[in-house]
Amino acid sequence: MSVEQTLSTIRRVGVIPVIRAQSAQEALLAAEAMEEGGIPIVEITMTVPNALEVISKVAAEFSGRVLVGAGTVTNSAEAAECMDAGAEFLVSPGLCVSVLRTAQAKEKLAIPGALTPSELMVAFDEGAPAVKIFPCGSVGGAKHIKALRGPFPRAALIPTGGVNAGNAAEYFAAGAFAIGVGSELINSSALQAGRKREVIEAARELVSIVRAARRPR
Repeated sequence: MSVEQTLSTIRRVGVIPVIRAQSAQEALLAAEAMEEGGIPIVEITMTVPNALEVISKVAAEFSGRVLVGAGTVTNSAEAAECMDAGAEFLVSPGLCVSVLRTAQAKEKLAIPGALTPSELMVAFDEGAPAVKIFPCGSVGGAKHIKALRGPFPRAALIPTGGVNAGNAAEYFAAGAFAIGVGSELINSSALQAGRKREVIEAARELVSIVRAARRPR
């Protein structure tokens, strides 16, 4: 999948679920729950045990149905390994130019992390088409996104960290391109206890909120 196709999918869906599972099986359950709940995207973080194997399994199991990415990618070697495992996009917690360049060499999307105008300027100068704003919730939340949109009105910003169903609409009103949501969407305890339905319903609720928030007024 090209960078443009991946970006188009993220734009259309509006949500990147961040999976920090304790096992491959839990990650698979989380991906199932997201798909059943109407969110055909998952980000498997490198903090998951045997993350590369998990990415490979999820990519194979949901091929053509769920867009699979790798998260918490912090260096070029990890970037290459994640793409080789089947990740269609990469997400980093901070700005790592070598990750961007490694992804660009393979014509895949890399979403660097940034928090300040200076970091955004470097990311855009390096050709990043979208940037994760992290940790957004601890520095003003939606107000921070609105402030950044002033000097960067066309920037594709993806707030992550403290984003949930309760404040998702505020982020889109502030100009978010999409949102990244972790544990408040994917309840690890519920999955481990066999309560996948709870996670499916949480996904459906968020999808409904996002659609309403993005509806032209």
